[in-house]
This record gives sequence, C-alpha cells and structure tokens, in this order.
Amino acid sequence: MSPSSVVLLPYTPSSVAVARQCLSSDLQEWGVYETAIDDAVLVVSELLSNALRHAHPLPSGQIRVAWRWTDGHVEVAVSDGGATTEPRAGRAPLSSLGGRGLGIVEYLADRWGVRHEGEITTVWAVVTALNPALNGHVPVPEPVVQECI
Repeated sequence: MSPSSVVLLPYTPSSVAVARQCLSSDLQEWGVYETAIDDAVLVVSELLSNALRHAHPLPSGQIRVAWRWTDGHVEVAVSDGGATTEPRAGRAPLSSLGGRGLGIVEYLADRWGVRHEGEITTVWAVVTALNPALNGHVPVPEPVVQECI
C-alpha cells in the first residue's frame, strides 16, 4: 500500500503555505530524499497557486490537494471547481512577473496533465523521488496517520 494524503484547504492564498508544510512533513516521514521533497513542494506550490488564481473553488468553497508516494515517484494533484480556460504551460516574456508556473512544473515533473470529472478539474504531476545514493532502491515506508492542519 502506498502512503498518501488528501487535504481540503480554504480557497485562499494562505493555503499554499499549509499545503507545502503538510506535503513536506509527509514526504520526510515517508523517507523521501530532500531534493525530491523540494521539487514536489515547488510543484504543489505552482499547481495550487494557479488554481487559486485562475479557477473557481470546489462546490464546498475549498480546494483539494493530494499526494502519494509510490514506486520512487511522488504524485501530486490539485482539484478545483474549474476555470474558463484549460491549464497549459506558457512561454512568458522575460519582462513578465508571472506566467511561468506550469513551465516550472513541466521542467521538474516527469509528466503532468489535467483531468476533468464533471465540474471538477484536477491538475496532476509526477516527480521522481529516487535517491541516487540508494542506487535505485526504494525504501518501503511504514503507513503514517497524522493530522496536517
């Protein structure tokens, strides 16, 4: 069984810091190495920030962030109430203050994509989490139950 977590957060910018902390804590507990944690946390930050900027909240007024560690990869996903446009990586001009979020995700993740389930849109990404020092060995973590918020 792969360890995983799901958190429902308020639809507010302060939720980005909460999601980052929860994800980082879980991945540390599960034995994921630090560089992979940093990449996964940055990817979640970008996905969540984009959802808060461009999409509507879920019908509950919240936003859902989920992650799972499996087979040497961290899978992260952010679900919202959808938007008028489809999430896509853009090429922002150098002078732009924004517009690079999904480009960062595209660079750090092995793959990413978008799922639609009714009115809910989920943007997901998969980040490699193998520690080169372990020569590809993936330690099996003990399941952890913890409160994040």
